[in-house]
Amino acid sequence: MTNKNLFLLVATASLFAACSKNDNNGTTPPPAADSDTISVRGTISANTTWSKDKVYRLRGYVYVDAPATLTIEAGTQIISNRDSAGVLVIYKGAKIMANGTKDAPIVFTSAHTDKQPGDLGGVVLIGKATGNGNHAEVEGDVNAAHKAFGGNDDHDNSGVLKYVRIEYGGKATAPNDEINGLSLYAVGDGTEIDYVQVIRGLDDAFEFFGGTVNAKHLIAYRCADDDFDFDDGYRGKIQYAISIKDPAFTDDKTKGDISNNFEVDNTNGTSKPYTATPITHPILSNFTAVGPNNAANTSASYGYGMRWRRGAQFEMANSIVVGGQLAGLDLDDDLTATYYKTGISKFENSFLHAVKEPFKIDKLVDAAVWTAADLKLMVEGANMSKLFTNPADIKLTDPFNIVAPNVKPQAGSVALTTTGKFTGGLDHAFFDKTSFVGAMDATNDWTATWAKFGN
Repeated sequence: MTNKNLFLLVATASLFAACSKNDNNGTTPPPAADSDTISVRGTISANTTWSKDKVYRLRGYVYVDAPATLTIEAGTQIISNRDSAGVLVIYKGAKIMANGTKDAPIVFTSAHTDKQPGDLGGVVLIGKATGNGNHAEVEGDVNAAHKAFGGNDDHDNSGVLKYVRIEYGGKATAPNDEINGLSLYAVGDGTEIDYVQVIRGLDDAFEFFGGTVNAKHLIAYRCADDDFDFDDGYRGKIQYAISIKDPAFTDDKTKGDISNNFEVDNTNGTSKPYTATPITHPILSNFTAVGPNNAANTSASYGYGMRWRRGAQFEMANSIVVGGQLAGLDLDDDLTATYYKTGISKFENSFLHAVKEPFKIDKLVDAAVWTAADLKLMVEGANMSKLFTNPADIKLTDPFNIVAPNVKPQAGSVALTTTGKFTGGLDHAFFDKTSFVGAMDATNDWTATWAKFGN
């Protein structure tokens, strides 16, 4: 039987009665008996359902092509062996319908008992929305037929990711050419992303390459590189998100790279100028981002709470950023600083703490453009944000406990007595108008049941 014919069996209902051979290749066994584990590889080109009664093993790159829809039932487990680091790619015109529930999340994870970052490749959605062309093609060594991304439909729909965990992902195929936990290439705002956690990834947790997709309830937990990476003209909205950094775990596979809670670019300045349009301009609210806070054994590769650079714009409000190692709020280059100076960008109605420099401006061609002191005056003045020299004064429950982090505000926390402010791009129906700042209030722990900590 050819590989093509074998895959056709996988793509039909008959796959659910199939038995898979043991292809663990000498590594630790999968979490289900062989008769309940189905190995998937190649291309899915017809509507396919993955059942919660089976376990699906991704073998290398698995592509879902238009017009197919891959439906994944709540409670389904998708595994990967580290010898092949499975990657699920939903290509332009195809859809994923991964509707987990709070009590039955969909989990992408390692097949091994000794789970390690990189056992899984990751999940990649590729859409038809607009971007600025900074990246010419999809990263991570996808095949030639799946390298192109983007189009002109900002309302494009790549499906649903809801109550989904992506664990132990990350696949570096070359320097600066990687698969992240969840990669979103020109994904449109017809796509629904809600309650998604990326755990222990080797690279970025979430990276948005252009597009307009919106999201709520995102968690980046103990990932090695940047937790939220926006570039290529991304212009979506995100509300309620948590970023927890592991002091001892950073991305050292690329020399000179540093790990940040946020790293945001418009372009790299080489393939496209910093002024290329559309301009990266995420609109963000109710984040709680926790850096290493100079804990024992903090990696020397840690950088910033927020690093905005290379012509990026942003609006971020009602958020808490603490524990940044080198700086809290960093603006790189003249153009990025000018966007903030002129009020296009803002860090508003939020709380900031950093180990070293809370405010930093560098890599300027013209040193007179702006200074860190100017930035501090604007953030604490017009932006109505507050600097804390001691993060404990914010009174979050236990944010720096890496094994069991708790970012819920305690009674009497200033996070509970500060009403959310929703102006400019945040004055939009997408955003819940909160009476608090940060990712959650004192009563609604939206991470309960479906999310996982302690890995």
